[in-house]
Amino acid sequence: MFTENKYPILEFDDNKIAKLNPTSLVNQFFKTNKLIITFFPEVIDNLVSEGKITIERTIDGENPVLIYRFMDSDILITLGKVGCPSCAGNLDLFNAMGITKVMFCGGGGVLDKNIEVGQILVVDGAIRDEGFSYHYIEPSRYIYTNPEVVKTITQYLEDNSITYIRGFTWTTDAIFRKTSDRIAKRKEEGAKIVEMEQAGCIAVAQFRGFEYGALIYGGDDVSQDEWSNRGWRSREGIRYDLVNLCKKLVEII
Repeated sequence: MFTENKYPILEFDDNKIAKLNPTSLVNQFFKTNKLIITFFPEVIDNLVSEGKITIERTIDGENPVLIYRFMDSDILITLGKVGCPSCAGNLDLFNAMGITKVMFCGGGGVLDKNIEVGQILVVDGAIRDEGFSYHYIEPSRYIYTNPEVVKTITQYLEDNSITYIRGFTWTTDAIFRKTSDRIAKRKEEGAKIVEMEQAGCIAVAQFRGFEYGALIYGGDDVSQDEWSNRGWRSREGIRYDLVNLCKKLVEII
């Protein structure tokens, strides 16, 4: 049913059939249901050079998407696109191609200076300060990761003595509109990291009914008077290890 509202973004239609559906674009299914989405291009390059992954498929289009397969397991990996429309939109397509278990790993800006570079956040959910998710899940301030998936992830981390924190992200479309007041408000609401994809990816997983989990590591710092890069993109060891951790987790979620 379509629900009208004064503001278009708050109008919601729960009809699962659209004029164009992901299934309309699919002519070949993956041979596995497990996928890692990462935002670490150098890790992809390293895995290719080490002979640990190989091209499984190229999804053609104006912005082709490369899907790789691990040589030692039935797990796929792809480089995520920035923002919910690209990243979560592709996720909807991947699900139509047979993907039902997904682990996401990326980095985000910390809202608390005490979150160190490389510290892992297990994503409990996201504050929906974007537009994409509102086309999948009715309007709400928060959207939540499946608690059973979160429980499985955290249990594995604890069993293997991997330190982590739990909490919400703040998903926003506007990279250059993280104002001081807005940052303070999101921190007050419980967000620990700001990023651009989680609300959309969680919404797609809920709408389509598949398993999705995410690990975000502490990157740049937006909590101080001056923005600090903290050299977060140069932490190659952390990023490589995080992908390998997601490879283990996607098997059990």
